[in-house]
Amino acid sequence: MDVPGWVVTATIWTYWIGVGAMIVRVRRHTRRVVGVVPEQRLERTMWLIWVPLVAAWAALPWLALHRAGSPWGLPEFALGGSYAAARWAAAAVAVACLAATIRCWARMGKDWRMAVTREENQALITDGMFSRVRHPIYALSILLMMATMVIVPTVPMLVVGAIHIGLMIVKAGNEERHMLTCHGDAYARYLARTGRFLPRFR
Repeated sequence: MDVPGWVVTATIWTYWIGVGAMIVRVRRHTRRVVGVVPEQRLERTMWLIWVPLVAAWAALPWLALHRAGSPWGLPEFALGGSYAAARWAAAAVAVACLAATIRCWARMGKDWRMAVTREENQALITDGMFSRVRHPIYALSILLMMATMVIVPTVPMLVVGAIHIGLMIVKAGNEERHMLTCHGDAYARYLARTGRFLPRFR
């Protein structure tokens, strides 16, 4: 039984079920799809890539478990030796990423948004994990993807991972530009003292 493969598959599915639950929560609070359906052209374009990308991210680890010997299955080097230990470590990292993401979701609560949107009194959250990193959820998503790539080192998974990480970088920059227009100097000071995906040490 491929325990790391099953762990990462369950973790990814739980992650995206959690995203679905957050969407429902926002929908109930706002009674609209504000912050869920993208308004900007850039984000609408990214969504055209993201939706199939997420489906592939969820499917490829499962396929690796059930399609041994096919292009979707794990390569032989991933199943033994020192690389097997790396897969176990990556599985632990994946679970930790999910737990930390749930903490971020809980802190954001009704202020969580999936898409950039213009709203009055939009919250600026700067405590908890957000006190050192501007985009902890995106950072954790990148790390979860990297863990997936270690556990499922197939060409399709590596391609999906590279695109996902690129989209995270673009989306984080887009959100920062948006927040600067919303919060001005307060956000500029927040930018100066925090890192985008990693803490800023001085």
